[in-house]
Amino acid sequence: MAAQISNTATKMQATSTPGNTSAHLAAAPSVHEAGTLTPDEVRTERRELQRRKRIAFLLVVPLLAFIFFAFVAPIASMLYRSVYNPAVAELIPETVAALSDWKTGLPDDDAFKAFAGELRTLANERKSGTLAAAVNRIQPGSSSLINATARKMRQLSTEDIASNGAAKLREADARWTQPGLWRAIKEVGQPYTDGFYLTAVDLERSAEGELHWRKSARIYLQLYGKTLGIALTITVLCIVLGYPLAYYLAHAPRRIAGMLMVLVLLPFWTSLLVRTTAWIALLQTHGVINSILEAIGLIGQPLEILYTRMATVIAMTHILLPFMILPLYSVMRGIDPSYVRAALSLGSRPWSAFLHIFMPLTLPGLSAGSLLVFIISVGYYITPALVGGTDGQMISNIIAFHMQRSNNWGLAAALGTLLLVLILTLYWIYDRLIGARNIKLG
Repeated sequence: MAAQISNTATKMQATSTPGNTSAHLAAAPSVHEAGTLTPDEVRTERRELQRRKRIAFLLVVPLLAFIFFAFVAPIASMLYRSVYNPAVAELIPETVAALSDWKTGLPDDDAFKAFAGELRTLANERKSGTLAAAVNRIQPGSSSLINATARKMRQLSTEDIASNGAAKLREADARWTQPGLWRAIKEVGQPYTDGFYLTAVDLERSAEGELHWRKSARIYLQLYGKTLGIALTITVLCIVLGYPLAYYLAHAPRRIAGMLMVLVLLPFWTSLLVRTTAWIALLQTHGVINSILEAIGLIGQPLEILYTRMATVIAMTHILLPFMILPLYSVMRGIDPSYVRAALSLGSRPWSAFLHIFMPLTLPGLSAGSLLVFIISVGYYITPALVGGTDGQMISNIIAFHMQRSNNWGLAAALGTLLLVLILTLYWIYDRLIGARNIKLG
């Protein structure tokens, strides 16, 4: 047996000598020669690769179409509507053309006559209300003036308008001799305008073209600030409530963790409207919470909780809490517990080991959950509308108001665009800060 092992080793040494290796390599065909393809084979491989690419593209086409029609097209339409408003220009094209060169003082008689004639036409077609609503957004109080003047112009004949339209318009109401009213008509008559964005940030342009704060109530910047404050409060509450629960789920026995995870996922299986309605029953004046507090003697009269900012924060924290727990739980489950045990064995205290070892490792899940909760809460609409009242309204509710009630789609689009820019800016800041930190930790 020993002789056989010795002979085998001798043969292996002989075959591994440099001379023998060179001989074998010389005898064997080269890799380059063996791997060379003919032109026909190259063309066949190229056609096969193109066929696979076409098949892969066709499989992705439904997804791309869905993204385009459900995401790209609505955002592009919103961006376009925020700067394009041809409604007034289509209603009074001659007046808009006559006012194009006017800057100071009062417009000339041609502008008065053109407006009188077009106002008569709009009154006959019952479209003067559309013009009145558009001008009233720029010049409050002008809606009744335009509608009343339209009724007077309707009683005039075409010959009267053509011969004496400017004087008839001045006689209809003395306010038509105010330059500010004509300036508002000229502004709303521009098809492309930045007026919606100026209104969305509580700015307006003077007759000289200078920007200044609106003289009327400035509400939109306050709404943006309140929306960010509510979203930040909800995010902090979700962190405070979700982090301990996620930590317990990650370290609990599998059976208990599974049962608790079902309870965490249970809100996803319940309608959002049902959950919000349940909070209305809990928070109302004679609801469950006030009844319990009165029964145990903590309060003497019911608390006004419903239709407040607090109600919005409470209901939305309950709804968005799973979005914080799930990212944290997925990250905590992947952390090796031996890290903390090693720190404890080296003399570290439990809290010190948690703060310096475990918690930094959970930052990716914490940042992802915080970003998810914050972005969702910024654009939330249903819950603040049902439980928030006037004090708990957010910017999304004002956007819906202009879309559904005031029909000011341009302002709604501008507000939505600014909200989109705000969210993208926050995401960019998050990516710069948290992404750079993750790279350093990696």
